Amino acid sequence: MTNVQQHIGSIALVVKDYDDAIEFYTQKLNFELVEDTDLGEGKRWVLISPPNSNGASSNGTNSSRTNLLLAKATTPEQMSAIGNQTGGRVFLFLHTNDFWRDYNLMLFKGVTFNEEPRIKPYGTVAVFEDLYGTKWDLLQLNNQ
Repeated sequence: MTNVQQHIGSIALVVKDYDDAIEFYTQKLNFELVEDTDLGEGKRWVLISPPNSNGASSNGTNSSRTNLLLAKATTPEQMSAIGNQTGGRVFLFLHTNDFWRDYNLMLFKGVTFNEEPRIKPYGTVAVFEDLYGTKWDLLQLNNQ
């Protein structure tokens, strides 16, 4: 039997505007722009990823990392999902090896946090929002 190998390559995040989303994620969260390919008719394939995430290989491939695919809303239904893809719950979890470094840098860059940081048995966490109100956890687990 073949050894099954799978990973999640990309997670779609519905956004209002490609360029505004790229600017927010690369400038305020220090994400890397992995790919921005024009697909025609106003559609683009835009992949972003946190810095040094999931051991991206030195040859430029990104097969082992999970990326966010910025997907521009084009219908009323998609527009209504911007910032609320999970019905108000936290959608994504940004793990870090230094919570206070990233928290303070994000505050300095104007990122909105919904709460003060909490120290929990599993680690340090605080909920923040992206430019459209999508909720994220900034999280440092105790074993990091």
